[in-house]
Amino acid sequence: MLVLFDIDGTMLHSLSAGVHAMTSTLSDLHGIVPDFSRIEIHGRLDTLIWRDLAKVHGYPTDDASHAVFKRSYGEHLERRLAANNTVERFRGAKELVDATRAVDGLTIGLLTGNYEFTGSLKVRHAGIDPAHFIVNAWGDDGPDRRSLVPVAMRRYAEHHGRPVAPRDVIIIGDTPADVDCAHASGARVIAVATGHFDIDALRAAGADLAVHDLSDTQKLLHWITASA
Repeated sequence: MLVLFDIDGTMLHSLSAGVHAMTSTLSDLHGIVPDFSRIEIHGRLDTLIWRDLAKVHGYPTDDASHAVFKRSYGEHLERRLAANNTVERFRGAKELVDATRAVDGLTIGLLTGNYEFTGSLKVRHAGIDPAHFIVNAWGDDGPDRRSLVPVAMRRYAEHHGRPVAPRDVIIIGDTPADVDCAHASGARVIAVATGHFDIDALRAAGADLAVHDLSDTQKLLHWITASA
């Protein structure tokens, strides 16, 4: 079984540290103040957020420009969090990570819109070791969120030498986009209302289980292992 955790809004929040770091990055690179109000960011991949802002502000989006942005964004976020760690872990997040890690035959990972460096940075600043997550799919591993679940399943097969069935994959996320990407691949989803969507919206999106937060470790662990 494979359990994939989202990061922002699911395990932690950072008081918009990523948005502030992106703003500083695009200001340095292109002399602009990006207008995030004109794009959707919740549940989106960082690559798509960067491209959407480019449509608004007109900067180049070739591969070389993306690589420069990723590197500079990572540097800005690292400096920002080193100076003032605004990352706060949600109740129950670390406990659920630890509990799922301890289950024989269960692998945990990350499925997130974050890039690898910046996502790992946020997790570490939340007091959770990124090394705990064995099979991951990052925000630049595919063109959209739906494509990340097959990436994680492929990496599971590469790591373990055997495939994982879609019904044995569980996504834990906080947006309808997490529900959509899970169901598009035949996976199941626990939706948690610690982000920008309330529990009714997550249920309406089709979450297999919707919860207010991750604090009831035993209930969630029972649901996960009963799905095996």
